[in-house]
Amino acid sequence: MSTKWWMENLSDKGRKLSRTLGLLAICASLVAASGCALLPNEDEEEDIPVITPPTISKKPEYEVRKGPIELKVTAVGKIMSQREEPLFFTKDDLHVKTVLVKAGDKVKQGDPLIELDVENLQKDLRKKKLEFRKQELQMKEMLRTKDEKEPIEFEEASIVFEEARQDLADLEKTIADGTLRAPFNGTIVSISAEKGKAIEAYKTALVISDTSSLVVAASFAKEDLEKIAVGMDAKVEINAAGEYNGKVKVMPVNTGSSDNDNNNGNQPEKDSIDKYVIVQLDKWPQGIERGRPLSVSIVTERKENAVLIPISALRTIGSRTYVQVVEKDGTKREADVEVGMQTSTDMEIVKGLTPGQKVVGR
Repeated sequence: MSTKWWMENLSDKGRKLSRTLGLLAICASLVAASGCALLPNEDEEEDIPVITPPTISKKPEYEVRKGPIELKVTAVGKIMSQREEPLFFTKDDLHVKTVLVKAGDKVKQGDPLIELDVENLQKDLRKKKLEFRKQELQMKEMLRTKDEKEPIEFEEASIVFEEARQDLADLEKTIADGTLRAPFNGTIVSISAEKGKAIEAYKTALVISDTSSLVVAASFAKEDLEKIAVGMDAKVEINAAGEYNGKVKVMPVNTGSSDNDNNNGNQPEKDSIDKYVIVQLDKWPQGIERGRPLSVSIVTERKENAVLIPISALRTIGSRTYVQVVEKDGTKREADVEVGMQTSTDMEIVKGLTPGQKVVGR
C-alpha cells in the first residue's frame, strides 16, 4: 500500500514539473520575441561605389600628308550694270509737279521721268520775250543810225542787248531742265523724289540702270587688290543662285583723287562700276537681277604636292618652330621645321618632315 501511494505521488509531481517547464519555455519565447522587437535595427552595410580615377586625354596624332595648298582672297559684292547713273536737278527752289515713273519701270532714251512745277518761270519767260522783242527793235534802229552814234554808245547798247538775250536763253534752259529725261534705254531702279516736295540741287532724284548689261562686281580690301591680277581664276557664290566659275576681267580704276575732288562738292557721289573688281563668269545664270548680293573668292597662289600638317600640330617658342614627331615605338621627339604657305587649317612644311610621319596635335 505504501508503494502504491509513493508511485501516485511521484506521478503527480512529474506532471506538475512538466507543466511548469512548458510554461517557462513559453515565457522565454515571449520574452525573446519582445526583446527582439525592442532592440534597434542593425544598419545595413553601405554599398560604396567604385571610384574610377580620371584618365588623361590623349593628344590627337596626325599623319603628315602630301597634297595641294592654295591661298585666296575673298570679298562681297553684287550684280551691277555696266551703265548706271544717278539723275538729279541742278536748280533749287522748285517743287516736283509729277513723278511719271516708278521703280522697276523700263524706259527709253528721252522719255520724261520727273516734271517740276515751272508755271511761274513760263510766265516770266513770256514777259521777257516781249521785252526782248522791244530791245530787238531798238537794236535794229541803233544799227541803222550807227554812223551817227558815238562808238562807245553803240558798244554799251550791244552789251545790254546780248545780256538780255543770254537771260532769255538761261530761263528757257531752266524751264527745259525742269523735266528730267532718261539719258539711255534702261530700268528705273530707285526713286527718292516725291510729288509736291521741294528739290535740292544735285541731290539724286532717281537712279537709272541698263539692266541688259549686267556683271559681277566685288569690292576687295586695298591689301588684297595688290595680290589680284586680270586673268586669275575666281569662284562666285551668288545669293540663292549657287556657285559659278569665272575669271578676273577688270581691275578697279585708281583715280588718285578724293571723292570731293571728283564731284566738286556738288554732284552726288556715284557708285561707279569703276570702283569694283569685275569678274566674267564662264556661264551667266538665268533670272539674276541687278543688286543681287554675292561673294567672290580668287586664288592668288597655289602649290601642288606640298607637305602638309594641321596648324594645331605646329608649335613655337620664341623664334623656334617645331613639331612633336611620334616614332614607330610610340616615343615622341621634337623636330625643328621650316614653314611655307598657310591657310586657315593647314600649314606647308618646307623642311623637317616627310609624308607618312605622325605628329602630335594640341
